[in-house]
Amino acid sequence: MISLKSWWIGSVLSLLLLSLLVPGTFGWGKDGHHVICEIAQGYLSEDALVGVKQLLPDYAEGELSAICFWADEIRWHYHWSRPLHYVDTPDFRCNYQYCRDCHDSAGHKDMCVTGAIYNYTNQLTSSLDVPDSEIKYNLTEALMFLSHFIGDVHQPLHVGFIGDEGGNTITVRWYRRKTNLHHVWDTMIIESALKTYYNSDLTTMIQAIQQNITNEDISSWENCNGTVCPDPYASESVNLACKFAYRNATPGSTLGDDYFISRLPVVEKRLAQSGIRLAAVLNRIFSSNLPIAKE
Repeated sequence: MISLKSWWIGSVLSLLLLSLLVPGTFGWGKDGHHVICEIAQGYLSEDALVGVKQLLPDYAEGELSAICFWADEIRWHYHWSRPLHYVDTPDFRCNYQYCRDCHDSAGHKDMCVTGAIYNYTNQLTSSLDVPDSEIKYNLTEALMFLSHFIGDVHQPLHVGFIGDEGGNTITVRWYRRKTNLHHVWDTMIIESALKTYYNSDLTTMIQAIQQNITNEDISSWENCNGTVCPDPYASESVNLACKFAYRNATPGSTLGDDYFISRLPVVEKRLAQSGIRLAAVLNRIFSSNLPIAKE
């Protein structure tokens, strides 16, 4: 398995070459989700690419990355979807269990990010060979939710502690800017990386990350005994939250170069893993009838 240090060094070295090849800048909404879906589309099988493009809305123009932040845009309209972006775990235990943790604040079971991934995967797999008149689900929305939530479950603080709402109530400073720890991991590490190392060019960042994905990485990250396996991804995230996100980030602290430089490799690796795993799930959905793995 490639080390975090190797990821960091590789990305920066790749930048020196890519900055000569990639013109202009790339427009985005949610940077992290765009990166994930751009990577994923490059690893889709022919069948999956055809299936995905059939379900994408017209405005996406065949690009999966165009819809990957949709679930964030509509959560204030689809109020019921808000709990589906994360799963809270008991404070300081640094572990995740589906049966214990996957519920919303009212105790409704399966209302969390891993439950949502199972649900939307099942909607897609159960509808592929069904006549249009018998399909019970909005498959375009199922694809858009699934693509987003696989990204969310890889963000360490989307599987954070219930007591601080995944870092949302931990006020910190990101350099001089007042914010919260969750927002640091959602956007600010990526934004700082873009400005510091990638000339504010998201395409350059994506290609640098892609150059560090090895065949060994793909084989390891794709490993799953069913169509989708979000529980191990959630377990990885809470472990990373404890080792990297929460560490040295107490309320009122200022997070600067030491935090940024040591955490950026974690973020970039999670983006890469999300993209590879999203592609693997979509490849399985559109090519087989494998059972959905669930703990």
